[in-house]
Amino acid sequence: MHRNEVNTRHCRNVNENPCNMCMPMGGILPFKGIEQSMVIIHGSQGCSTYMRRHIAEHFNEPVDVGSSSLNEKGTIYGGAGNLKQALDNIRKVYRPRLIGVLTSCLAETIGEDIDGIARDYLHERGLADFPLVTVSTPGYGGSHAEGYWLAVKRIVAKLARPTEKHAGINVIVPNLSPADIREIKRILELMRVKYTLVPDFSDTLDSPYTRTYKKIPEGGTRLADIEQMPGAAATIQLGVTVDESISPGHYLQNEFGVPLYNLPVPMGIENTDLLVNLLARLTGGKIPVILEQERGRLLDCMIDSHKYNARGRSVVFGEPELVYAVVKVCVENGVFPAVVATGSRSARLEELLKPVVAECPLEVRVVNEADFTRIRACCRDMGVNIAIGHSDGKYLTEKEGIPLVRTGFPIHDRVGGQRLLSVGYVGTTMFLDRITNTLLENKLKNYRSSMYQKFYRGVEENNQCSVGS
Repeated sequence: MHRNEVNTRHCRNVNENPCNMCMPMGGILPFKGIEQSMVIIHGSQGCSTYMRRHIAEHFNEPVDVGSSSLNEKGTIYGGAGNLKQALDNIRKVYRPRLIGVLTSCLAETIGEDIDGIARDYLHERGLADFPLVTVSTPGYGGSHAEGYWLAVKRIVAKLARPTEKHAGINVIVPNLSPADIREIKRILELMRVKYTLVPDFSDTLDSPYTRTYKKIPEGGTRLADIEQMPGAAATIQLGVTVDESISPGHYLQNEFGVPLYNLPVPMGIENTDLLVNLLARLTGGKIPVILEQERGRLLDCMIDSHKYNARGRSVVFGEPELVYAVVKVCVENGVFPAVVATGSRSARLEELLKPVVAECPLEVRVVNEADFTRIRACCRDMGVNIAIGHSDGKYLTEKEGIPLVRTGFPIHDRVGGQRLLSVGYVGTTMFLDRITNTLLENKLKNYRSSMYQKFYRGVEENNQCSVGS
């Protein structure tokens, strides 16, 4: 095989330390980025408890997720009564302006018609105008990345209304950290863009400390702004790996004719340039001096670190959208990837990676629908010495001795996952420093033992041979 050829390995029926989580886990997150919204899992109590705990560990914030608490009786005779009771309780306790209903494996397996149950509920309670957003998210139907995008699309489809044209720009973001979302908003504001960003959990999942506890944190994308999205001058979607069937940007384009610009996550020089230059073109404005200065500092950072990065052979894993962006950063900075893995099934990612890995001097192995057993084996085969991805990559450190740079979701064995900044010129600079310093730390930690193995042990063996002869 040619050294620059993408070697794709498919892992089916993954069940050992998977590289992804279930659809409803990802589907919860967008609802946390909509103002005054709540979400219910239609399924067993254990599902919502597990997801609530998992998300709370990453963001270090209280995360409320309702449950219809399906039991044996509901499983046999249907769970409509449970779901309606759960909706009543949520409305009474939280008084939300929007409720999302996601399904678990149990509800999907017994064939629950959540759209029909939702219609009946709204009719019975006289709530015809209440936004009740249903999303079919069986755990076996895809990864949490697909659940995230499908939920965003369903939210937009439920709230968007035909409206007069305006100069605003829709910005649709993938599953990023609150710090990343704040940085994207800062860039938009520096470029003087009138925007609607969906979903925006930069405040709701990273809220300031207050003495008075609020059941639903302040912040999130305003419902009225989502209603106006069909009148926007353009949509910028940071979702180049997303299938059109679950793409909110394609929905707005197909249903309302809003021009769509699909861009990668703005990490690295090239990807961030794409966003900044597009904003300048759409607004007719100039790029602010502060952004030019931040770009220059990133270039200076790349110069400072390149001599260390050349020793890196990376494995990059996680959600497809973030994986693509991180691989671009690695290639720009000489930390050439050896293994690229995602727990999702993403043919689009494979196609996007082909011209990128063509720049790599050695073979790159791309693994779809991966678990960490397979990723570990690939890392051993390819001589990987640094891992970049979420906390489940700890297996690579524990079993293979490969240091891990934590990024993405979830990060549950360190604090501050919600504050990790990796996008834009500033975020990429910080991200690149984390990668380079991890390589340096690993080099210095193992320097004496490697020197002994390479030089002194060889001298001892030669001396023994000389004595023996």
